[in-house]
Formats: sequence, C-alpha cells, structure tokens
Amino acid sequence: MLKLVSEINSLFWGSVLIVLLVGTGVFFTFKLKFIQIRRFGKGLRQLSGDFNMSGKAADNNGMSSFQALATAIAAQVGTGNLAGAATAIVSGGPGAIFWMWLSAFFGMATIYAEAILSQVFKRKVDGAITGGPAYYIEELFNKNFLAKFMAVFFAISCVLALGFMGNAVQANSMSVAFENAFNISPYISGVIVAFLGGFVFFGGVQRIAAVTEKVVPFMAILYIIICSIIIAINFEYLIPAFKSIFVNAFSTQSILGGFLGMGVKKAIRYGVARGLFSNEAGMGSTPHAHAVAKVKNPVEQGNVAIITVFIDTFIVLTLSSLVILTSNLGDSGLTGISLTQKSFEVTLGFFGTVFIAVSLFFFSFSTIIGWYFFGEANIKYLFGSKAINIYRILVMVCIVIGSVQKVELVWELADMFNGFMVIPNLIALIVLNKLVAETSKKHELAEN
Repeated sequence: MLKLVSEINSLFWGSVLIVLLVGTGVFFTFKLKFIQIRRFGKGLRQLSGDFNMSGKAADNNGMSSFQALATAIAAQVGTGNLAGAATAIVSGGPGAIFWMWLSAFFGMATIYAEAILSQVFKRKVDGAITGGPAYYIEELFNKNFLAKFMAVFFAISCVLALGFMGNAVQANSMSVAFENAFNISPYISGVIVAFLGGFVFFGGVQRIAAVTEKVVPFMAILYIIICSIIIAINFEYLIPAFKSIFVNAFSTQSILGGFLGMGVKKAIRYGVARGLFSNEAGMGSTPHAHAVAKVKNPVEQGNVAIITVFIDTFIVLTLSSLVILTSNLGDSGLTGISLTQKSFEVTLGFFGTVFIAVSLFFFSFSTIIGWYFFGEANIKYLFGSKAINIYRILVMVCIVIGSVQKVELVWELADMFNGFMVIPNLIALIVLNKLVAETSKKHELAEN
C-alpha cells in the first residue's frame, strides 16, 4: 500500500501537478493581464484599511476580509514554511528559491481566480454562509452528473487530506519539536493541542476568526523579526546567498560554500513543488476562507487573496531560505526541519531551538485551525450542518494519534489526497475562466 501511494505521489508531484498548476497560473496571468501586478497595490490598501481586529465580527453571514485573509494565511503558513525551504535548498540547490518565487508569482493569478469564483458561488447552508471549490465545481457542464461527481470527489479528498490526515501530520511535527526542545511527552502535547483545537472548533466561525486574526499577525511579525536579526548577524553571507540563488537557478554552479549547485532541472522541480505546496495556489484549499469574506464584490477578495501568496512565499519562505543560506551549514548533512532548526541554533544558541519549537506550535496550530475550517465547509457540502460535531471530534482524535506516532503511510496519503483535490479544482478554474475575467473586468470598470 505504502509503495503504491508513494509511486502515485512521485508521478503527481514529480511532474504532472507541477506542470498543471504552473500552467494554470501562466494562463490566468495573461488572461487577466498580469492581475497580480495591477491589483497588488489595491490589495495592500484594502488589507491596511481592514486591519482592525475590533471591526466586523464574524457571524453566520461570514467574516471580515482581514479575518478571511488571516484564516487563509493560517492554513498556508505551516511546517512547510520552516521545513519546505530547507528541503528545496538541499534537494534542488539554492537556485530552487528562484523557481519558488517564479511559481508563486504565477500562483498569485490563480488564487485571484479561486477567490473570485468562491465569492460568486458562495451560498447559505442551514442559515450560515459557506463556499469553496465544491460549490463552483458543481456548476460545471450545466450541473450534470459529472460535475456533481467531481464536486463530491473534491469534497471527500479535502476532508481526508486536510481535516484528518493533514492535521495529524501537523500535530506530529509540533509534538516532535516540543519533545526535542522541552522533553515534553508527545502524548501530553497531543492531548493539549487536541483540546485547544476543540475549544476553537466548537466555537464556530466566530471563534475561528477571532483566533486567526490575533495569532496570525503575532506569529508572522515575531518570525519576521527573529529571521531579520539572524540575517543581520550573518550579513557578510547575504550578498553571496542572493548570488547563489540567481546563479544556481540557471547552472550547476553555487557561489555559497557548502550548498551545492544541483542543476537546473532539480532546482526547478524542487523550487516549484515546495512553493506550490506552501502557498497552496490552485490546490483548492484557501477558497473556503475567501468565500465567507464580507466584501462589496468578488474582486475585493481577489485582491486580498493575491497578498496571501505574497506573504507566504515572498516574505516567510524567503526569510526562512535566507536564514538557512546565511548560516553556512551546507555541508552539515541535515535537511528539512533539522536544517532549519540548526540554522537558528548556530546563530542564536539554545534560544534558536526554543524559538523554532514555539514557532512550530503557532504555525502548526494555526494551520490545524485553517485546515479544520476548510474540511468543515466540505462536511457541510456533503452532509449538512448536522454532521459537524462528529467531524470536530474526529479531527481531535486525529490530532492525538498524529502527535504520538508518525505513520509514514498517513503522510503519503495526505500528499496523495492533496493531489486529488487539485485536478477537479483546476478543471473548474479553466472551464469558468470567462466568468472570472468578466467578473473581474466588470468590477474593475466600476471602480474607475
């Protein structure tokens, strides 16, 4: 079973999905006339104007645009931002970071389209606003059987990939970090995280929004500050790090000592894959948050969606990468979270280890909340609100199980069902591309 799932993932994430995801981003970039550049400033102004945590309270009619952005970023910024950059650099060389940036640039156009469609096709289920890819996938082909099948297939895949398996994986990373830093038993940390999660889950959309709008800014600002301090301390390696990124993106040469140039093919593969897996553009996850935003028109939330990819990849992932590159640990033999942790430790000592453990807690816990919320939207689509309490309890159980044992098959299955989500979502985006363009043009003209 494990071998079969691993082979499917190698095919999916080795080439097929990468080509489809990047290709969709390129398509929407040209279709929408470089929307990620044209609307970027507007998105920033909207974000700063809505940065008011005492503003619109979340209720059955949705959450504020900022709360939706915070919930989306909560899901995007997880352990992948700490471990993903290290994996990309070790497997693809420093040049992988350049290709990570490029894929994110095109991904900003894709996520804009996702946010537009999630707003257009959101609906009320049992008196509460909800939405996401399942709802706009269902609209394809005159709502025929194939469209319904694809929507149900997406919804089931999302619940399994994010709500259950994905949250078990996040809990595992968190428990391992706390055991290494504080010698806390995974059983204890697992139960604590499950109950903290349950407290948020059972509070509904109001509590989810209240937690993410406070945790995400704190988490991001603290991480940016500490990373900036490390980079400043290692300033002499900063220019060589940037040179290594750009030179190695197109050759096997690596300017920075210790970090090997792995060749253009590997740099592209690992950079693009890690970037897409982190910012989730085109994967169909974050539209669940954008769907419930209280905005005047769909374009407003599309603007904000663009900013989520920028924050995830161009800020958080880039800072993680620069910390690793400027720490000069290329010949250490480490990879993943171990390399990231060592990069912080070599500059900040034991505080670096503690900081990564604390960061992992906030990153993982916020991702658990975001992924729970995305799964909940699909539970509503499949079974209605009556099944939500059962889903909440099952997610808590998965968190405990994931904390106490790392089951390789669960990790592989999470990746596989993530891949399954992408296919129907991209089909819907391409089929509905005219609607995206018309909606965007209509509201852009109305602004002028």
